[in-house]
Amino acid sequence: MTFKQLHEQPEPLLICNVWDAASATIAEQQGFQAIGTSSAAMAKMLGYEDGEKMKFTDLVYLVKRVTASTSLPFTVDIEAGFGSTPSAILENINMLADMGAAGINIEDSLVDKERSLCDSYSFARTLETIKEALLRDGKDLFLNVRTDTFLIGHPDQLQETIRRAQLYEEAGADGIFVPCMVKEEDISAVAQCTRLPLNVMCMPDLPAFGRLQALGVKRISMGNFLFERMYDQFARLLQSVRSDSNFSPVFAPC
Repeated sequence: MTFKQLHEQPEPLLICNVWDAASATIAEQQGFQAIGTSSAAMAKMLGYEDGEKMKFTDLVYLVKRVTASTSLPFTVDIEAGFGSTPSAILENINMLADMGAAGINIEDSLVDKERSLCDSYSFARTLETIKEALLRDGKDLFLNVRTDTFLIGHPDQLQETIRRAQLYEEAGADGIFVPCMVKEEDISAVAQCTRLPLNVMCMPDLPAFGRLQALGVKRISMGNFLFERMYDQFARLLQSVRSDSNFSPVFAPC
């Protein structure tokens, strides 16, 4: 089954978001069908803030280690592309495709002092340039396009999401990713407005997977939340070691 076909199953594709070789190996051992890198987790692991603060060469190195540790199809979070021009972004995407990536996530927002949406038409032209070049070179790469309308709290977030989803579909996107969208009526409206498979993300109020399937969702991502939870548990374990003055918490049953 190709990576694209994984988005055509009756049940949504549950992507396990990873950040290094160890997490990728565990994802495969646990039976996941595909993995995706989390840029936020990778950046934090290296001591950077999210928002293209780490270098693209750092991302490439981590992706190489991930690919060496698993046979699962993988998609790479490239944030806004790590480039200021379509040609620079395309060069980065080609590098990842040549490394074996089955897809990429690219988002329509940039982080300066705070995150803000890009001009939708300019972003769509970039998508079109990228898709045309990939097809011309025979590279079947799944372009999962993230729109941050809900993430940043756009004042007309549902209608703006629908508008952008339809625009990006015309530009050649293969999937649409809307993080922070959790209301059932919003999820259903976006799923119905486009032929693109809809991707949602782990959130406290996100409906259960079966309900998401009924609403038309085709892909579910974890973001960096498992990474953050793991380090929260690490901190609690360290606190227990200090307070107990022994290592029994380390060897207690999980």
